[in-house]
Amino acid sequence: MTGNISYEINKGVNRPIEFRGLKAQYIYYLAVGLAVLLIGFSAMYIAGVPVYLCVPVVLLAGSGLFIGVYRYSHRYGEFGLMKALAHRQVPHAILCRTRQDLRTLKK
Repeated sequence: MTGNISYEINKGVNRPIEFRGLKAQYIYYLAVGLAVLLIGFSAMYIAGVPVYLCVPVVLLAGSGLFIGVYRYSHRYGEFGLMKALAHRQVPHAILCRTRQDLRTLKK
């Protein structure tokens, strides 16, 4: 009764989410940016700005958003942007003006 049993192997395990070239968190950045553009368009429309002025503004901002997010995704990859932002927060040097700071480290 031991027949041929075949199991499917999921080869996508532990791989980052990817959608049309966007990797990992950049998908969320794009989604949040598009939501902000939608809210911005509706706010301009409600404020009385003419539609023929609202649409080009939103289209230009949207194309800038797409270009920027895709550029970051290709330049930094999955975790590179977070690493670059963390690297900016690391101090270049630690300054000790007196020896008292070093003496208190031992205690």
